[in-house]
Amino acid sequence: MKIQYPFLQLPLLYDAEALSAEIEALGESVWRPHPQGFAGNSALPLIAAHGDPASDSVRGPMRPTPHLERLPYLHEVLASFGAVLGRSRLMRLSGSAEVTAHVDVDYYWRDHIRIHVPVVTQPEVTFFCGPHSLHMKAGECWIFDTWAPHRVINSATSARIHIVADTVGGEGFWRFVSASRTPDYKGPWTASRTPPGAAHPPLRCESTNLPAVMTPWELREQITFVLDEAVPDTRLNEIHRLASDLARDWRALWACYGESREGWAEYRARMQQFMHEVLPSADSLSLRNGVRMMRALSSLIALVAVADQRAAGEADERSAPL
Repeated sequence: MKIQYPFLQLPLLYDAEALSAEIEALGESVWRPHPQGFAGNSALPLIAAHGDPASDSVRGPMRPTPHLERLPYLHEVLASFGAVLGRSRLMRLSGSAEVTAHVDVDYYWRDHIRIHVPVVTQPEVTFFCGPHSLHMKAGECWIFDTWAPHRVINSATSARIHIVADTVGGEGFWRFVSASRTPDYKGPWTASRTPPGAAHPPLRCESTNLPAVMTPWELREQITFVLDEAVPDTRLNEIHRLASDLARDWRALWACYGESREGWAEYRARMQQFMHEVLPSADSLSLRNGVRMMRALSSLIALVAVADQRAAGEADERSAPL
């Protein structure tokens, strides 16, 4: 999700040693290689589609995995965010390894914030977001602008482990965000500690995350977002015209069919027409974060506008490398 600041620290603190002990007790067999096979990157699924620890999908009801059921304090940490949670994992980065520069451009991350809680880390682990950099200390809680180019370098010899929870938010979560601070804030600020055994409401997980058919209102909002993010260019005038035509026709199809499968072929044909028509103008244009415009239009709109297209069910976390 695009947010106003590169990094924000939420007013939450956790017992990193207790978390580390829980995780270590699970052993090595529960860790999985990164879905795209990036060297030095591995994950332990905590909340996954249908609770399946072998799934990397971001489509479908998200439920706790059997691994999370064996991690009572980590379960409490996730519940303490006051958020409805999507796919969430432990992410491990080996020593002398990196998360390469990329932008989270897939549809799933348009409205999902990534919460990071470092569990095992060293001062040599550096998180970069645009031109800004930061070391997140163990037990802290951070969010960052995933719409900006970002990367992580672990210059230490030992591994880094973070809790990484995806969320669209929630009433409690946004209260924490409103009380957050930037890394350079020097005024008075207090973070509350959540020790093991603290009482929290039940864990809330998302059940709906991708549309069967994108509503005309969301379609218009997604198009507006992409065009507002574009580097100024005279060719945008033609793209605005084509986008306006698409939104008008999509609204008419919605009035006729809604989400009914009866209309899926017409929805799909109209979207394919738009992508064909917009290609000559948009193919060489970029957004301010460096992502190609056609890539953004495809990921945020075309590939998820109708459910029977190639869905963003397996979101590629580094699909827009820099």
